Amino acid sequence: MSNMSDEIKRQYVNYFFFKVAPEWRRLPATERAQGKSEFEGVIKDWKSRCLIIPFSTVGTRADTDFFLWRISERLEDFQEMTTQLMQTGLGKWCSTPFSYLGMTKRSMYVDKHEHPGSEGRRGRVVPGEKKYIFVYPFWKTSAWYQLPKEDRQRMMNVHIETGHRYPGIKINTIYSFGLDDPEFVVAFEGDVPADFIDLVMEMREHEVRTYTERDTPIFTGIRGSIGEVLAALG
Repeated sequence: MSNMSDEIKRQYVNYFFFKVAPEWRRLPATERAQGKSEFEGVIKDWKSRCLIIPFSTVGTRADTDFFLWRISERLEDFQEMTTQLMQTGLGKWCSTPFSYLGMTKRSMYVDKHEHPGSEGRRGRVVPGEKKYIFVYPFWKTSAWYQLPKEDRQRMMNVHIETGHRYPGIKINTIYSFGLDDPEFVVAFEGDVPADFIDLVMEMREHEVRTYTERDTPIFTGIRGSIGEVLAALG
């Protein structure tokens, strides 16, 4: 009998960031409102075809204003949606300083340790409804991939077991090998940022940390409807 999780279609996942030009805030209020309305309209139209979750980074990052967490089984959706967004009255004033692309994949390290509510072995991202998200790309060192599978599993078990002590933090991992510059992109969802800080501090002490080449930039997003996220722009 085949494993059902092997038969589930993998998803494309994209974190797409926007930065609004300062000059946009000096436009007449009616023009700004029209542009935001057009942008929101595109998002609402696409929500019937793929999953889109907006987050504001106003006040948490200086180099971005907001981002969209997009999930689809069709890669072209991201291209077509972005083309429409950039043609709106708001999109014409936006740059896109960061974008991370990957796919879901069953974790080779998560089995009986699967975190409740995480995508784990299912090979699909299932976003929660937490208020905050912490997103960052990361790369392992070349030495990591030369280690025996047993050594990697042993180190990852410590990581995973630590995560279980923070049930309010949910991890979503995507694989970017060959699709984008990073190897992985992770998104931690939570309602209490202090819990995430404590979790990361613990994980910094783990042996597996010595095999991390890079894990920045890190984005802290505040979840909202597309209307709320755009309202934070001013």
